[in-house]
Amino acid sequence: MAGILDGKVALITGAGSGIGRATSRIFAREGAQLVLVDVVADAALETLEAAKQAGAKAICLKADVSKSDEVEASVARTVAEFGRLDCAFNNAGIEGEPALTHKCSEANWDRVLAINLTGVWLCMKAEIAQMLKQGHGGAIVNTGVAGLTRAAALEYGRHNIRVNAVCPGPIRTPMLGRLMQFTKDAEQRMVRSEPLKRLGEPEEVGETVAWLCSDRASYVTGLPMPVDGGFFAQ
Repeated sequence: MAGILDGKVALITGAGSGIGRATSRIFAREGAQLVLVDVVADAALETLEAAKQAGAKAICLKADVSKSDEVEASVARTVAEFGRLDCAFNNAGIEGEPALTHKCSEANWDRVLAINLTGVWLCMKAEIAQMLKQGHGGAIVNTGVAGLTRAAALEYGRHNIRVNAVCPGPIRTPMLGRLMQFTKDAEQRMVRSEPLKRLGEPEEVGETVAWLCSDRASYVTGLPMPVDGGFFAQ
């Protein structure tokens, strides 16, 4: 039985761990051909092995999404390897160094924005250019960037390029684990604040991304979709 992404070529950034790794496994299960991008080469290789075990044709690339030449090279390699780009999950992100506003360094601020915001823009810029060249549309999902997502969705809807975002709540990832170590009883507090009374799992975000990239979501664009156990509904 064909998966919902059967035959599609997908690029996933931040594929080396957490939500990116879980999503990569789900895309592989659903039949996608994968380009797995991460700044940590060893982590990307581990995800690559998992994707191949799930039956996917896949390659992994080391790239920093804050650098335009590396982003453009990743898209170019995707096309060279698989002939096209059908969908992308722009997921690479960092938490930065925890600090109060008056103690946050400019270097820390700049690095977080360079990856979490500018990196998404650079990825969309390269991905959309390729999708326009191909002429048959595509689907892009970003992590947590609502305004940029809406703007791109409105600009490129007439070209059948859909752009959506997932907005995760507290998901059990290595990043969340690093953040929780700074606050006593952090996990219990998060669980108490959630209507579903638990943390989310990376796979629950990945399933949402797979659906948004699939033809089953063909009339969905410009949506920042919470995957947060109902937190923002309160």
